[in-house]
Amino acid sequence: MVSKRQALTLFLVLTTSPFTISSSNGGNMVVYWGQNIEESTLKSTCDTGFYKIVLLSFLNIFQEGRRIPKLNFIGHCNDKNPCTNLEPEIIHCQQKGVKVFLSLGGAYENETYSLGSLEDAKNVANYLFTNFLNGQFGPLGSVTLNGISLDIQGGSDQWEFFAKYLLYVRQNYRLGLREVILSVRERKKGHNAK
Repeated sequence: MVSKRQALTLFLVLTTSPFTISSSNGGNMVVYWGQNIEESTLKSTCDTGFYKIVLLSFLNIFQEGRRIPKLNFIGHCNDKNPCTNLEPEIIHCQQKGVKVFLSLGGAYENETYSLGSLEDAKNVANYLFTNFLNGQFGPLGSVTLNGISLDIQGGSDQWEFFAKYLLYVRQNYRLGLREVILSVRERKKGHNAK
């Protein structure tokens, strides 16, 4: 029997063309970036040549319309150094052939994220599309990220609807040939997520 998570994983490549990632720099790994103050800059990470995808980690505060979505790149951006300063580094990575995704979720502490309803799933999908996937000015500047990664460790069960609605939004805005990828980090059985 196929689990919901497995079915969702099969559904989540939001593109009309086959899912392939090629990198001009030869890297073949995926890395989370943004959760260690001592890690190198985003630009330096992409310049290593090791990575085909960098997951900006995390957008970890959003909850049933009660919280304004918030990025948490521990120490990499704050009130004195806004996350919009990452725009040239994101563009640099993409020009090197490294795909840049925004990762949602992460550690599920104090119930900081959830999709409590279908309407909430729509609102989060629209927020992501408007602020990260179509080049309009948003929390990371005027960037168009390559995709969204779900690292969901707790919360609600509206994620399948969220994925379908994000696909709907993408098709509605006719992004042309540019693909938008949605990936899911699969949790091992027995993980202690709520």
